[in-house]
Amino acid sequence: MWQAVLFAFLAGIFATNGIPHFVKGITKDSYPCLFGNSSVPNLVAGWLSFAVAILFAYGTNIEQYPLASLVSGAVGVLLMGLFHAAGLAFGQKS
Repeated sequence: MWQAVLFAFLAGIFATNGIPHFVKGITKDSYPCLFGNSSVPNLVAGWLSFAVAILFAYGTNIEQYPLASLVSGAVGVLLMGLFHAAGLAFGQKS
């Protein structure tokens, strides 16, 4: 069960972190990113975050532990959302 909880949590973290990068990339806005602040590195970073989230979600045994997976995934989404909302992302000014 611990693997389902951990993988679902990480899937939520990576999926939520990918959203601002992907959106800023497709709208050609600048956004802090480890690969560069322009649109293309952000698009790639967002896409990679989504790909990693899918891999973690695939590794989660959702069928066996549906409630634990859902709750831990939701907690991951909430924590990463709060992280971005608080302006704590790399290079962001609060």
